[in-house]
Amino acid sequence: MTGRVLVAGIGNLFLGDDGFGPEVVRRLAAGGSPPPGVHVVDYGIRGMHLAYDLLDGWDSLILVDALPATSGPPGQVIVMELGPGDADPGGFDAHGTQPVAVLGSLTAMGGKLPPTYIVGCPVESTREGIGLSPAMSAAVPAAIDTVLDLLERLPLTEPLTEPGRP
Repeated sequence: MTGRVLVAGIGNLFLGDDGFGPEVVRRLAAGGSPPPGVHVVDYGIRGMHLAYDLLDGWDSLILVDALPATSGPPGQVIVMELGPGDADPGGFDAHGTQPVAVLGSLTAMGGKLPPTYIVGCPVESTREGIGLSPAMSAAVPAAIDTVLDLLERLPLTEPLTEPGRP
């Protein structure tokens, strides 16, 4: 891995499985010091904070987030590569975190989207309450391993070729 990498956990821990991203980065950070150049942050629902931090010129971004239930079976870790054409600033809410809207706002703010990867997991439930469902909780170690694998491979010299696989 070379360069500066931001690993950002996003989601609302008060909405069940939507707290997946924050839980993954919390455990990732608790596992020891990140490699040099890697900054691990739980942004929760602070989309504007993430947008401003991205203006600092990161070489790569790894977002860890819960995905819509329609993305696959709950608990399946999925990796997606996001390009500048995939980010839409529509619907940006300074008090929430809609990742695509946050990333799409960067150009308007004078920034540039770094190579971006999403490590996500389809939700089982976003009911009100703290705590992940059993399927999402069981996926946290696999998501941590996926983030660590991506960190070892950055910068990637070729795009991901198989959907859902790093």
